[in-house]
Amino acid sequence: MLLNIGLPLVIAGTAAVMDLAVSRVTNEWILFSVIVTFFWRILQDGINGIPMFAAGVIIPALILGGLFYFRMLGAGDIKLFCVLGGVMGPETVVKCIISSFLLGAVISLAILIFCGSFLTRIQYLIRYFQRFFQTGEVTPYRRKGMTLENFHFTIPVFMSVVLYAGGVY
Repeated sequence: MLLNIGLPLVIAGTAAVMDLAVSRVTNEWILFSVIVTFFWRILQDGINGIPMFAAGVIIPALILGGLFYFRMLGAGDIKLFCVLGGVMGPETVVKCIISSFLLGAVISLAILIFCGSFLTRIQYLIRYFQRFFQTGEVTPYRRKGMTLENFHFTIPVFMSVVLYAGGVY
């Protein structure tokens, strides 16, 4: 039972530290985590754990694929959710995704309000979608030169995993 809580904490915590240090979650960490969670799931549930692992890995990719398509969420964040889904299972990882986005929204709103760039970001979002609907061209959402452009989403993901470990969901 300890690994049910400890493994997601270690995976998400290490990913957050990596993201803060080098602005990415390495594929080596993701691959290592997938292998560990796969074998942990088999040790936990036997051969019957494989479908649960697979569903937990696939569902985040399906849910978050659109955000990656518009370059609003990085591939590392999605892969992190996929690994967490392998440990937590499909139902719990969906709760983790929702919780992460709520926590990220609160953090983002606070940053925007305190840095005075709230209106600028809302205008940028509206112009981005107007341009997409007019041209049909998908361009990266991020642009250089914007205040606090690189939001480390692994932080709210880790915070969400801490809530999970604490029994909130």
